Amino acid sequence: MKLDYVTIFPDYFAPLTLSLVGKAAQTGLLEVQVHDLRQWAHDVHRSVDDTPFGGGAGMVMKPEPWGEALDAVLGGETPACLVIPTPSGALFSQRQAEELAAYDRLVFACGRYEGIDARVPEYARTLTEVRELSLGDYVLNGGEVAALAMTEAIVRLLPGVIGNPESLTEESHSESLRHRLEYPVYTKPASWRGRDVPEILLSGHHAKIAEWRREQAEALTRERRPELLARAED
Repeated sequence: MKLDYVTIFPDYFAPLTLSLVGKAAQTGLLEVQVHDLRQWAHDVHRSVDDTPFGGGAGMVMKPEPWGEALDAVLGGETPACLVIPTPSGALFSQRQAEELAAYDRLVFACGRYEGIDARVPEYARTLTEVRELSLGDYVLNGGEVAALAMTEAIVRLLPGVIGNPESLTEESHSESLRHRLEYPVYTKPASWRGRDVPEILLSGHHAKIAEWRREQAEALTRERRPELLARAED
């Protein structure tokens, strides 16, 4: 998979060299390229924003540098899906991560200030598929953090990135636990600071352990995310 990021803060993406994402890039599973949007700004100050039409607080990212950037980055033989992190986008989910992991190339357009001129996504849709996605019901200073979070969720699904693929099958929001959070997990020692691992997990009775985990997953979901259970019942 090829990943491109367009941003005014290229250094924000240094974490892509770390952990599983960094290893995937080193082994050739990923190709990562970060582009500075300001290289497509041609005035003396390399400005990428201006005041909003209609008034209001803040600044809006200008269409001209974004248009040139998308023309340059989206060009090439490999079709791409353009991902625009934005608080006004559709909610990013595990299902979205699974769908995006199937693409050969993703391009992340990271906005700042009050966002990107609305004509930019409209124009981009004439070039490629566009997904405007939000991490949740809150606002970040820019799209970089959201792009990194989405990258983590997507890349770990690629074959060869996770050492043991079975570890993906029983996670919160995974296919096997759809509409359920993951059950509590424990490791050695069996007793720690007066707190003991549930006896059932030490029993070796796999069927009973599986039943306990299902019960715990449902109880935890009911406590923390009851709306997930409501979706399962629809």
